[in-house]
Amino acid sequence: MALSPFGQSDMSIGQRLWQINWSFVLLISVTASVGFGMLYSAANGNLDPWASRQMIRFGAGVGLMLVVAVIDIHVWLRYAYAIYALSLALLVVVEFSGSIGMGAQRWIDLGVFTIQPSEIMKVSIILLLARYFYASRMEDVGRISHILMPLILMAVPAILVMRQPDLGTTILMVATGIAMLFLVGVRIWVFVAGALATIAAVIPLWQFVLLDYQKKRLLTFIDPEKDPLGAGYHILQSKIALGSSGLFGKGFLEGSQSHLSFLPEKQTDFIFTMLAEEFGLVGGLVLIGLYMLLLIYAFAISLRCRSQFGRLMGMGVSTSFFLNIFVNIAMVMGVVPVVGMPLPLISYGGTAMLTLMFSFGLLLNVYVHRDVQIGPGAADGN
Repeated sequence: MALSPFGQSDMSIGQRLWQINWSFVLLISVTASVGFGMLYSAANGNLDPWASRQMIRFGAGVGLMLVVAVIDIHVWLRYAYAIYALSLALLVVVEFSGSIGMGAQRWIDLGVFTIQPSEIMKVSIILLLARYFYASRMEDVGRISHILMPLILMAVPAILVMRQPDLGTTILMVATGIAMLFLVGVRIWVFVAGALATIAAVIPLWQFVLLDYQKKRLLTFIDPEKDPLGAGYHILQSKIALGSSGLFGKGFLEGSQSHLSFLPEKQTDFIFTMLAEEFGLVGGLVLIGLYMLLLIYAFAISLRCRSQFGRLMGMGVSTSFFLNIFVNIAMVMGVVPVVGMPLPLISYGGTAMLTLMFSFGLLLNVYVHRDVQIGPGAADGN
C-alpha cells in the first residue's frame, strides 16, 4: 500500500470504501435484524414504539460506521486525547446537571434527543489507551511510572460513572482497560497487586460506596428466593422464562412471561430472555453463534493489523464487545449479579446503538488501514 511522505495512506475515499470488510457489515446487519424482530415482539406485534426507532438508529449508525471507517487512521491517533477530554467533560456535565430517569442521573437532555456520556466514554477509553501505548517499548511498559498516568485517566471517569450510579458500565470500562493493559505487556505482578487491593477494598466499598439497591442486587444474586417480589423478582422471572422455553421455545409473539408483563425490561436488559422464551435453546444458540462469528471477525481484523495503534484499538473494541455480550447473557441466567447492561445490537437504546456502531467503525478502520505502519512520531504529524 502506498504511503505519502507524512505516513498516511494515499487511498482515495472510494478505495477505502472498497477495502471495507463488507462481510462483517452484513453480519452486523443480520444480528441487528434479530433485535428488530424481538423489539417488534416486545411491543406485542407492533413496530412502535421500539422497533421502528431502533431501525432508524441502526440506519444512522451504519452511516456513522462507514464514515468512521474511511477516515485516515492517523486522525484517530492524533485526536484520541481530545475525544477522551470531550467525553470526560460530558460526564462532568452529567454530574452537575444531568437528567434523571429510573433513579439514575446518566443522561444529558438536548431537547430533540438525549445522550448517555458513559456509553461514549467506553469507546474513548479504548482510543486513549491505544494512543498512549502505541509507541511504547517493553522496557517502558515495565516501569510503574509509565502506567500510572493511564490508570489515573481510567479511574477518573470510572468514579464519575459509578456516582451516576451505573455499576454495569463502570465494570465494563474498567475490565476493558485492564484487558488492554494486559495486551500491551504490563507485568503480571501489577495485576496481582491490583487484585489484592480490590479484595482489601471490599469492606470499605460495601460500607461507603455501594448504594442500598446495589447491595440488594448482590445479596439477591446469592439468594434470589429470599425476596421473590422485590429485589429477586427480575432474575426469578428471567429464570422461569428460560426454564420453560424448551428446545424450540413457545413461538414468536407467544412468550407468556414477556407478553403477560411478568418479565421486566424485556426491550432492554432482559431481551435475551424473551428471545430464548420464544425460540428456545436453539434460538439462543443461533444468536450466540452470530456473536461468535462477529467476535472471530473482530479479533482476526485486530491481529492482522501491522501497526500497534491499530491492533490495540481493534483489540479494545473486540474485548469490550465480548464483555458486554458475556455480562448481559450471564446476568439474565443468574450467573452474575444484575447490573443493568444492554445486549449489543439487540436491546433498545439510542446512545448505546450509535456508540457501538462507532466502535465497529473503528474496527473497520483498522481493517482498511491494516497494512499502514505508524511510526513513533505519527501522533505529532511527523
